[in-house]
Amino acid sequence: MERLSSDTGLVLEGGGMRGVFTSGVLDAFMKHEVYFPYVVAVSAGACNGMSYMSRQPRRARYSDIDLLRKYGYISLKNLVVKGSIFDPNLLYERFPNDILPFDYEAYGRNPGVFEMVCTNCQTGQAEYLTEKSDRRRMMAIVKASSSLPYVAQITDVDGKPMLDGGIVDSIPVEHAVATGHPMNVVVMTRNHGFRSTETDRKVPRFIYGNYPRLRVALSHRVEAYNRQLELVERMEAWGEVVVIRPHRPMEVDRICRDPEKLERLYQEGYAEGEKFCQRFEI
Repeated sequence: MERLSSDTGLVLEGGGMRGVFTSGVLDAFMKHEVYFPYVVAVSAGACNGMSYMSRQPRRARYSDIDLLRKYGYISLKNLVVKGSIFDPNLLYERFPNDILPFDYEAYGRNPGVFEMVCTNCQTGQAEYLTEKSDRRRMMAIVKASSSLPYVAQITDVDGKPMLDGGIVDSIPVEHAVATGHPMNVVVMTRNHGFRSTETDRKVPRFIYGNYPRLRVALSHRVEAYNRQLELVERMEAWGEVVVIRPHRPMEVDRICRDPEKLERLYQEGYAEGEKFCQRFEI
């Protein structure tokens, strides 16, 4: 078994409902009591990372698959009526406080550092935020980190307008290194060699009209993401990161509502997490 240094960090990519892969990986980690001193997560990775930091196995899976089937919290109706394609009240109020209780006390006791990436709409830059005691601020951060542009409302955090961290820093491995973690495990939600074939386009002024720097960031989003994918693959080849990623062709998109597809992706993530735990120790 190979041993990773005790200061190894964990980086969790987002990807909307593709994040069920990450929840499978993290459930395998919790089964084997594999925990990292530092975790930085984006968007859906932040949502899954919360349950990992509170030591609640299968909580994220239950939210992503079973409660989606029961409550149907992804819909165009939500976008029209509530301003977000994902029902924000259900996900960030009723789930953690009533339907699927989040263990705030265990989360607060966890000695590890957990940072969530948000995009500051005013500056167009990523911010890396953490919170262990203030429940309202904690949920505002994870909500902001997961607020996809165009299909979710801007979230206020500390008086700043915030959106999805993936706009600027989808795979924050460089930030993890900068914070003193030269070796990192990166959980991705795309297969090796994937590059986005979408085309970057200038965002017109009538969209996010008050946030010109956000529009600039959105106009370069695909290019920035593909550069990060290339960076991770180079670092992997150099032995600077260990990457856990899906191997099967991706059949789940950001707003997938098919429980069978989601379950298959979760199981693939769990299997890859098991392989990691059999190969490495920290």
